[in-house]
Amino acid sequence: MEHMRRVAYETVLRACGFGSLAIFCIMIGMSFLPRLAFQAGGFLTTMMALILIYKAYEARTKPYRHTEMWLYLEPGDRPPAAYAQWASATVLRETYLTFALWTSMIAIALWVIALVFGLAGK
Repeated sequence: MEHMRRVAYETVLRACGFGSLAIFCIMIGMSFLPRLAFQAGGFLTTMMALILIYKAYEARTKPYRHTEMWLYLEPGDRPPAAYAQWASATVLRETYLTFALWTSMIAIALWVIALVFGLAGK
């Protein structure tokens, strides 16, 4: 089960990394207006957190064989079929919710920075 957690962590981390790269590029593109850049970053990061929450909800019923995590598990590391759906759903749900928590904290920080820029008149 611990190996499944590590693989799930790696796959969700990679997906969040690509999403964060896209958000960062959008923010850099708007860097001439700092308040707008941080508002866009806050909004997009909030959307990413909501998507992660949805993915956690969806993980309960998604067939384990159709998950990216399952593809990266070696056949010897895969749990038996009777146990696989529960184990896969549990691990993915916990991982998605962990990343949603971290992402929401980043979104709050971006919104606070946007508020500071707004109050400063920039």
